[in-house]
Amino acid sequence: MERKQIIRPGFLKGLILIVSAILAFLMLILPEILRQSSYQMQLGDVASQDILAPYSLSFESELLTDRARKDAANAVEPIFLPTDPSIGRRQVEQLREVLYFITTVRLDPFANLEQKISDIQTLDALALPEEIIIRILQLSDSRWNAIEAESTIVLEQIMRNTLREPDIPTTQGNILSLIDFSFPQDQADIVMELVKPFIVPNSILSADLTETAIKEARQSVEPIVRSFVSGETLVRLGQIIGEIEWEALQRYGLIQSNNYWQDIFGAGILTLLITILISLYHKNTLVEKTFSVKAVLLVAVVFLLFLGIARFFVMHRTIVPYIYPIAAFGLTFSIIFNFEGALLLSLILGIMTAYGMPNGFDLTIFFVIPTIMGVLTLGKARRIGAFFFSGLTIGVAGIAIILGYRLPDTVTDMVGIATLSAAALINGIAAASLTLLLQYIFSQTLGITTSLQLLDTSRPDHPLLQLMLRNAPGSYQHSLQVANLAEQAAEAIGANSLLVRVGSIYHDCGKSSNPHFFIENQIQNESNPHDEIDPYLSAQTIISHVTDGEILARKYRLPVRIIDFIKEHHGTMHTHYQYTKALQEAENPNDVDKSLFTYPGPRPQSRETALLMLADGTEARTRAERPKDEDELKSLIDIVFMFYTQNNQLDDTNLTLKDLQLIKESFFHTLKGSYHPRVKYPAIIKNNETANTSNPEKT
Repeated sequence: MERKQIIRPGFLKGLILIVSAILAFLMLILPEILRQSSYQMQLGDVASQDILAPYSLSFESELLTDRARKDAANAVEPIFLPTDPSIGRRQVEQLREVLYFITTVRLDPFANLEQKISDIQTLDALALPEEIIIRILQLSDSRWNAIEAESTIVLEQIMRNTLREPDIPTTQGNILSLIDFSFPQDQADIVMELVKPFIVPNSILSADLTETAIKEARQSVEPIVRSFVSGETLVRLGQIIGEIEWEALQRYGLIQSNNYWQDIFGAGILTLLITILISLYHKNTLVEKTFSVKAVLLVAVVFLLFLGIARFFVMHRTIVPYIYPIAAFGLTFSIIFNFEGALLLSLILGIMTAYGMPNGFDLTIFFVIPTIMGVLTLGKARRIGAFFFSGLTIGVAGIAIILGYRLPDTVTDMVGIATLSAAALINGIAAASLTLLLQYIFSQTLGITTSLQLLDTSRPDHPLLQLMLRNAPGSYQHSLQVANLAEQAAEAIGANSLLVRVGSIYHDCGKSSNPHFFIENQIQNESNPHDEIDPYLSAQTIISHVTDGEILARKYRLPVRIIDFIKEHHGTMHTHYQYTKALQEAENPNDVDKSLFTYPGPRPQSRETALLMLADGTEARTRAERPKDEDELKSLIDIVFMFYTQNNQLDDTNLTLKDLQLIKESFFHTLKGSYHPRVKYPAIIKNNETANTSNPEKT
C-alpha cells in the first residue's frame, strides 16, 4: 500500500510567496508594455499619426522655463559704476604732461627737425602721425599755446560727462564739434589728435552687479506650467517632433524607453529584495504559527488585487491615486493579524504601487505615512467609531503630506491643492469603509474572530445568553465569574483578553439543554439526579453539554473561534465522579471503558482556550472547597494547575512556565477578592427591640 505524501505547509507558503513575487513583478512592468500609447520615434521625426493625451496632466516645462529665463537674462542691461571724477583729472593731467613735453621739444635749440620728430614719437601716451607732428613743430608759439589751451579745455569738457566703454567711439567722433570755431581746420585736427587718445571711460562696468542682476532676472521668472486634458492633441499627423512636443511626450511616458531592459532589471531587483525581506520577517517572527496556508494565500490575493488595480487603472491619472483607498489593506491586516506585519506590508505595497511613477516618491509617502497613522489610531478596533476616526486620521495625514509637498511646488495652484486635499479626505473615509468589509471577509474565510464580532456576541441581550439566563442561571453566573478570572489572566500574559472573556461566557452554554444535571443550577438540599441514574448515563449527560453547546453555538451562529472554547474547555479529561462510581459498582474494574467517561476534546490548542480550562477548574474547585485563608487558596490553585499539567492538557499550547506563574498570580489576586469571608449579620430581635449590631461597612 503506497504512502500518501503530505505536502508541508512551509513548502506551500514558500510556493505562494514565489508565485506572488512573480505576479507582482509582472504588475510592475506590464502596464508600460501593454499600454498602446508608446511610440518609437526620435526628436526631429515626422509624426505618423495624431498622438492624444491619455489623461489630464500638468507639469513644469523645463524647456520653456529655461528659454524664458535665458530671455530674461539677455534683457538685463549692463550695470556701470557711478562716474569717477578722478579718472577725468588723471587724464587731463596726463594730457598736460604730454603737451609740456611737446613744448620742450619745440623749444630745443640744439635739435633739428628729424630729431624733434623722433623725440615726440617716443611718447607712450600719444601716437601722433608724422604729418601732425610736423604741423605742430611748424606752428608759431602763439598758435601752439592756443592749441595747447584748447586741447585741455576740450578734454575737460568731455571728461565731465559720463563715459562708458560703448560711448568712446562716438565721443571721439564728436571732438571737432567741441573745438572753438575760431581755429582753422588744420589746427582743429591737431587738437583732435591730441585729445583723442586721452578719452577713456569714467564709468566702469560692474561685472558683479551685472551678474547679480542676471541671476535675479532668471529667478524672477516663474516656472512655466503646461497643462493638457485627457484627449487633447499632443502631436498632429505630419508634424515635426520639436523639443516642445518631445518634452510633452516624455512627460506622458509615450516614448519607448531605450533603457527597456534596464527597467525590467530594476523591477526584478526590487521584487527580489522585497521577497527576501518578507522571507526574513517570516523566519524571524512567530507568524508561521499564526498564519495558516489559507491565510497566506488570502493575504497574497488581496495584496496583489490592491497592487494590480493601482498599477493598471489608477497610477496614470492625476486625482485618482489620491482617492485610491490603499490604506484599507494595512488596516485589515492589523485587525486580523498583527501590527508589525501591517506596517511591513503597507510599506511594501506603497513602494511597489508608486514604483516608476513620475512623482513616485511623493506618492509612496502619501500611501505609507497615513496608513501607519491609521493603523495606530485604529488600535484594537473595538468600536465602529474607531474605524471612522482612523479614516479621518488617514485623510488629515494625507492632506498634511499634500500641503507639505505641494505648497513649495509652484506647479500646483491652490485649486489643485484643494482638489487633492478633498481627494485625500475621501481616501480616508473610503479606506475605513472598505476595511469594515474586508475584515468581515477575512474573518469569515479564515475563521478568525474580530473585536467587533466579539463585542456584538458578548451583548447581554444575545439570544443564546438569554437562553442560558432563563434555563441555567447558575451556569450563567458561573460563566461570568470564570470570564472575569480568565480575562484578568489573559491581560497578564498578553493574550487576547476580549476573546477569552467572550469564549468563557459561552463555554457552558450547552448546560442550558439539561440544566438540572449540573450542581450550580440545582436548588440547595434538593436531591441530585446523578445519584439515581446509571453512572454511564450520568457521564454521557455531563459530557453532552460540550456537544450540546457546539450545536447551540452553530445554531445561533457564534464565531468559529468561540466554538473552540466550548469544545476545548474540558480537553480530553474524564468525568471523575461518574468514572469512580462506575468502578465501584463494577464486578471487574477492568470491564469499565474509560472512553465512555472521557470528553471528546480536543485539548486546548491556544493560550486563550487553555486559560479557560484553568480558570474553569480553579473557579469550580474554589467554589466547592471555600479555602479559609490565602495559603489554602494558593495551594488549591497549584493543585488545579498540576492536575491539568500532569494530564498533558496544556501540551498543544505555547504557554511557558513564566506564563503559568503569571496566571497563578492573577487567579490568586482575583479569587482573593471574590471569595473573601463575609460578615454574618445578626437576626432582628422581635418585639421592636433593636439589636446592637456593628456596621457591616466597617468590616
